[in-house]
Amino acid sequence: MQQWYKSLNKPKWAPKPMVYGQVWSVIYPIIFIANIYVLIMFINNTISWVVALPFWLNLLFNFAYTPAQFKLRNQLASLIVIILVLLTIVWSMVMIYPYSVWVFVAFIPYLIWVSIATVLQTSLWWLNR
Repeated sequence: MQQWYKSLNKPKWAPKPMVYGQVWSVIYPIIFIANIYVLIMFINNTISWVVALPFWLNLLFNFAYTPAQFKLRNQLASLIVIILVLLTIVWSMVMIYPYSVWVFVAFIPYLIWVSIATVLQTSLWWLNR
C-alpha cells in the first residue's frame, strides 16, 4: 500500500507521509467528541435529525475515503469522496452553529486539513491520469 502511494506523482508541496498520522491523531478525537455531542443533542431532542444528518454523512464519507484511495486505488473515486467529506464538513458547521458554537469551532481544523487534502487529491488525480 505505501509503496503504491510512494510511486504516485505528487505535487512538490505534498506533506510527508508521517504528517498524515500526526494530523489525523489530533483531528479524529475532535471528530469523535463532536459527533458524540451531536448524538447526545439528537437523543435529547435538542437538535433534529436534519441538523445531525450532515455529521453522520460526513462519517460515512470519511470512512469511505481510505478504501477508495488505497484498496481501489482509484484517484477519481477518491477525489469524489474527499469532495463529499469537505462538503459535509461545511454543511455540518452551518447546521450546528445555531446550537453549538464549540462544535462549529472544533471543526475548523478538520475543515482546514480536508481542504488541503482535497487540493492534494485533485493534484493526485490530475498528475496520475
